[in-house]
Amino acid sequence: MVKLFIRNMPQEATEQEIRSLFKQYGKVLEYDIIKNYGFVHTEDKTAAEDAIHNLHYYKLHGVNINIEASKSKSKASTKLHVGNISPTCTNKELRVKFEMYGPVIECDIVKDYAFIHMECMRSGQRIGDVCIHGIGQIGLELRKI
Repeated sequence: MVKLFIRNMPQEATEQEIRSLFKQYGKVLEYDIIKNYGFVHTEDKTAAEDAIHNLHYYKLHGVNINIEASKSKSKASTKLHVGNISPTCTNKELRVKFEMYGPVIECDIVKDYAFIHMECMRSGQRIGDVCIHGIGQIGLELRKI
C-alpha cells in the first residue's frame, strides 16, 4: 500500500470525485479529504506512481492540485493481521473496535482480512498482546506481524 498526499484541494471536491480520479490508475483502498488537502491509499507502488505522474497539477474545480507520496513521520507501531472480517464491516467500524486498546495509525480491510497499525504505548505496554486478548474474544482472528 502506498499513501499519497494531495495538496491544494478545492473545497468543492467530493470523495466520489477523488476516488474516480485515482481509480483510473489502480485500486484505491482508502481516501480522506480534510479541508484543503487529502490522502489516498493506493494498492501498490505502480498505481501510486501513475497517479502522481498523471494527476500532479491536475486542474480540479479550477485549482491545480499537487500530489506526492506521503512522507508521514514514522511512529513506533505494532502491525496486526486481523482475520475473519465480516463482508459488511467497514474501516470505520473496525477502527473504533481497535481504538478501545490504543491509537490506531492505519486500518485497511482487504476482502475478509485487515491490517491494523497501532501506535505503541509510552508505558511500554505491549499493545499487540492487549488487542489479541480483547479482540480475540469477539470472534476475530488476530496475529502480530
